[in-house]
Amino acid sequence: MNGPPRGFFARLAARCDQAESSLCVGLDPDPRRMPTFIGSGPEGIYRFCAEIVEATADYAAAFKPNLAFFEAIGTEGWHVLAQVLERVNRQIPIIIDAKRGDIGSTAVHYARALFDRLKADAVTVTPWLGYDSIEPFLRYEDRGVYVLCLTSNKGAEDFQLPHKTYLRVVEKVLRWNRGNLGLVVGATKPEQMVEIRAAAPELPILIPGLGAQGGDLDELMTSARQTPRHCLLFNVSRSILFASQGSDFGRAARKAAQFYWDRINRARTRTLHD
Repeated sequence: MNGPPRGFFARLAARCDQAESSLCVGLDPDPRRMPTFIGSGPEGIYRFCAEIVEATADYAAAFKPNLAFFEAIGTEGWHVLAQVLERVNRQIPIIIDAKRGDIGSTAVHYARALFDRLKADAVTVTPWLGYDSIEPFLRYEDRGVYVLCLTSNKGAEDFQLPHKTYLRVVEKVLRWNRGNLGLVVGATKPEQMVEIRAAAPELPILIPGLGAQGGDLDELMTSARQTPRHCLLFNVSRSILFASQGSDFGRAARKAAQFYWDRINRARTRTLHD
């Protein structure tokens, strides 16, 4: 991506600068970990997410609802998600974590569902089926598409790490990019992050795994000197969502979001002055 950001990434950059934030708040409403008093059904999940959104909005550069947690509710899941998204200030971008990956008319309908029906600002997709599985999403030039490149889970050793397949993904994304592509790179892979940043220094990266999965922020920042805030977006989910299971869960989530917002900014400042 050459020149200033445009479309989704321009909106994300504006929000990052406005909030002085590179924190993405993940919305993964797991009923097993939510406060019991709020309930585990659709209404409880809505109330939980709505309070989290309100409590953390000051520190959020973006919100990232994980589609699986809403689909698991059943037929009401999409309705609940749509209600939650209505509670988000539209200055704050919404990245729907769907990890879609299919071909032909299926991919077209996935893109329509996420962009036309849910009005997502950006989505996550998997590149395993190649360009034709991603191309329908690229038609929405004002939206963002984050392509899974290297994930935090142990299973990354099966396909992603051998032969440095993640660098092949980077190569393809650079070729396919219309100004609306980014990468997903797990926070637990700082050494590979250096390689990825060297291969694609201008591609925006969504980085899950900073909180409960234990990613090392200082190590990640070593490859990010002078990088715009929106190009390294750090997602934190469980450590914010489930900071408390009591009636103070909203206040606890806000405190946790402030903690990660501050950690990211401090690491960024140290990097700039090293």
